[in-house]
Amino acid sequence: MTDSEAIRLVMQLMAISGQSGQEQSIVKLICSRLRQAGVPESSFVTDRCHRRSPFKGEQGNLAIKLPGTVRRPRRLFSAHTDTVPICVGSQPIRKGNRIYAADSSTGLGGDDRAGVAVLLSTVIDLLKRKLPHPPLTFLWTVQEEVGLQGARNLRVGMLGRPQFGFNFDGGSPTKLTIGATGGYRMEIEVLGTASHAGNTPEEGVSAIVIASLAISDLVNNGWHGKIVKGRNSGTSNVGVIHGGAATNVVTDRVVIRAEARSHNPKFRERIVTKINQAFQRAARNVRNHRGQHGEIRVRGRLDYEAYQLSPREPCIAAAVNAVVQEGWEPKLAIANGGLDANWLMVHGIPTVSLGCGQKNIHTTSEQLDIKEFLAARRIALRIATDTESR
Repeated sequence: MTDSEAIRLVMQLMAISGQSGQEQSIVKLICSRLRQAGVPESSFVTDRCHRRSPFKGEQGNLAIKLPGTVRRPRRLFSAHTDTVPICVGSQPIRKGNRIYAADSSTGLGGDDRAGVAVLLSTVIDLLKRKLPHPPLTFLWTVQEEVGLQGARNLRVGMLGRPQFGFNFDGGSPTKLTIGATGGYRMEIEVLGTASHAGNTPEEGVSAIVIASLAISDLVNNGWHGKIVKGRNSGTSNVGVIHGGAATNVVTDRVVIRAEARSHNPKFRERIVTKINQAFQRAARNVRNHRGQHGEIRVRGRLDYEAYQLSPREPCIAAAVNAVVQEGWEPKLAIANGGLDANWLMVHGIPTVSLGCGQKNIHTTSEQLDIKEFLAARRIALRIATDTESR
């Protein structure tokens, strides 16, 4: 595949809508291009991870396995197919060495359609040019943007037992992410007592007031935003608040969605505990004239656990070698966000993540750096055809 063909491919992929849970159209295109490249129907396998996801959805993960031409451990290449909602309706246009969204109100979708294109072009080049390679598995996951649901609920048996992996996602292709934070999400239901705000406000217990006091408590005591306590650090955020219907009613119910992150699982648990305590404390302190107070109900789940690869992992050596051979200087990094690699690690597949040139992801100013995207293609192909590493 030429560079021009790869650029047209990634622009075609970014133009297809496919937010989390709605990836069927993009998976159909991937399958079509793979069939055109000569991948036999018997090589295609999907799972039903979407049925185990809390968001359900229309499509599971897609994988293909290529037998090796040389005997080496099997390697996994992965990328996620979904985009965030702001990227729906993306109309990619090229200006010089960057690709932008033509509509300034949408994102581009390079996260992670650029990764999808890198994997596709690698398969096409391997088959078209009949390049020698070890056994390879290519995995396109779904629902990464809503808590790594595809990777979390992956049917691992369909991968053919890869020994290590390479996840192509956001950022620079020279940044090798070898670890990432763990994330916990919470839904906090604040229950008060409704009353008429003009006639009998003293009868009410405002869920909004409870939520406000709890959030203020977290901010004032250093448990919201960037959190540093001694040698421990992490983050938390109250990101969504729903509640209230009219100004003349004391609001009796508010639903809040929040998160806590840390590379230290025990400290993350402490952050979660502090969030819970702040809301419980606020609920007890807000009372009506009868002494009645509010109630808090908390539901939470671990989205992904923190991990950090050993520097001796073969996937790191292979990625470093490929980046250096392309004339770039590799930089090892630890991410403060979750990646499919978090769950691939849990599934027993040590995985390093590399970017594909995506810039300002999840925003209307998102761009794809063409030079870096093409470099990511070459790096992926070098890794896929490295028959020396074990």
